[in-house]
Amino acid sequence: MAEIAFLGTGIMGVQMARRLAQAGHKVRAWNRSRDKAARLAEFGATIADTPAEAARDAEFLICMLSDGPTCDDVLLNQGAAAALAKDGIVIVMSSIPVDTAQAEAKACAALGKHYIDAPVSGGEAGARDGTLAIMAGGDTAEIARAKPLFEIMGRVTHVGPAGMGSLAKLCNQMIVANTIATVAEALLLAKRGGADPAAVRQAIIGGFADSTILRMHGERILKGDFKPGGPAKHQLKDCRTAIATAERAGLDLPVSALVRQLYEDMVAHGDGEVDHSGLYRELERRNGIG
Repeated sequence: MAEIAFLGTGIMGVQMARRLAQAGHKVRAWNRSRDKAARLAEFGATIADTPAEAARDAEFLICMLSDGPTCDDVLLNQGAAAALAKDGIVIVMSSIPVDTAQAEAKACAALGKHYIDAPVSGGEAGARDGTLAIMAGGDTAEIARAKPLFEIMGRVTHVGPAGMGSLAKLCNQMIVANTIATVAEALLLAKRGGADPAAVRQAIIGGFADSTILRMHGERILKGDFKPGGPAKHQLKDCRTAIATAERAGLDLPVSALVRQLYEDMVAHGDGEVDHSGLYRELERRNGIG
């Protein structure tokens, strides 16, 4: 069984770390708010006081933190990457910019450590059930070393060198955000037009417009259940990163730019902590409903 440092035990991270611990791996967990990591003790994990303590001589370090600057700080400034065992592998499963992942890979190489950027999609349910889609960028041999861990958390696909996992996640997040916006608009139109939105959703399921978003987030919208699985503030972060990446590539992505603005407005109106499917509430505000 591997020794694993797991940094970041929020909504998804705690479930991913739990699965690793229950599979028999030696997990040392750290979180800025210690109580969130302490929940893992009942599953056999050790709780560390610092990122470097969690990483000390571990074979793998899994990072599931909120953004690129936080990953940089914990891995490099607070010494977590340096504390890993010789030939250890840093696995960043957070959603971070492509250039951040590439820079972290170079910094880890300078420390004699390997690096994989492996962001995930699937939300809290995917983390809990071990069905996450994992998009991995890095060396083939290192991804093979980490594959037994990935398989506990979900399904891994090697998409290219370091940084390409983060690029794949941006593509994923664009599709998620844009589809949430379209599903929310469709259900709002159904309601305003006089139909039963739940019946309209059920009629669409199984046709060309079907999707995981329609099934899962459509149901949340109908129930008004916006308890965060993926907070809107994190979706906005990814929308901003995707647009900035597109601009650097010389691309104009008008649909994604409009959806980013909708999330900007949503967060500005105080809904940053609700689920990203709560974009429906922003559309209600724009139309004077509520």
